[in-house]
Amino acid sequence: MPTDMTERTEGHEGRSGRHDAPGKRADRDAADRVTGLDALELGGRPVEERTLGRLGGNVWRAAWPKLLAVGIVIALWQAAYWAELKPPYALPAPGEVFSELGSLVGTADFWESVRLTMVRAITGFSLAVLIGTLVGAAVARFTPLRAAIGSLITGLQTMPSIMWFPLAILLFQISESAIMFVVVIGAAPSVANGLISGIDYVPRTWLRVGQVLGMRGFAKYRHLILPASLPSFISGLKQGWAFSWRSLMAGELLVIVPGALSIGVRMQGARDLVDAPLVIAYIIVVLVLGILIDILFNAADNALRRRWGLTAS
Repeated sequence: MPTDMTERTEGHEGRSGRHDAPGKRADRDAADRVTGLDALELGGRPVEERTLGRLGGNVWRAAWPKLLAVGIVIALWQAAYWAELKPPYALPAPGEVFSELGSLVGTADFWESVRLTMVRAITGFSLAVLIGTLVGAAVARFTPLRAAIGSLITGLQTMPSIMWFPLAILLFQISESAIMFVVVIGAAPSVANGLISGIDYVPRTWLRVGQVLGMRGFAKYRHLILPASLPSFISGLKQGWAFSWRSLMAGELLVIVPGALSIGVRMQGARDLVDAPLVIAYIIVVLVLGILIDILFNAADNALRRRWGLTAS
């Protein structure tokens, strides 16, 4: 008897293909319907193709406004050249400038100039971040120190960097140190203010929770305050980079260190030779380098916002 019952049960399972409880069968049917809708919506395309399609669409959506803006600028530039608003030796045609730029990029001297300028930029900005972070943390931590120099930091941030160069030359003569001094003093206040603002806006409830969890001293800053202040701190870093980059370009034009043929020095030489295409080519190079660094900061900012759940993943 059990043998007959087993055979009938196996025969039933064989005819139906599966034997589930009613609840499990309903869940599986719902999953099948969702899968079918997804397949209908996606057109049955492979996963890799859909992923590449979405990536290409995102890149195009992000790129076309920038390309349109560049096209409009070049068109206006060409129109100004045709209208002869300025003599050709002062305002050359876009084609002439881009031809000069293409020749420039193919030379080893150009890349050596870019390397020297970027080494200066990274060194000066790194020092500014270190000093600004230490000063910002100290000012946010100690109330008397904030009362003493809090307004001074803001005043230094708003002060034009070029005003520091006469003093820098008196202190350090015509040297790398003079340029680094102005780069650091131009960027560090922005970094410090970004950190101070981030710490000030940490929710009080978070601080109380950290206190309940036993966070004290360095651990409190390491695990609570600094992570919570990161969004504002990154904004301060971006602003600090902008100040340091502008200070560096001004320094390279004003403080010409012997033997250091940076971008600013070569641009000044092109200006002395009244070589407008080369001058504008170097301006484009400086602009592109600044945009590339800004893209890196935006990527870090977007990654942080995704981690905080402020954007779609």
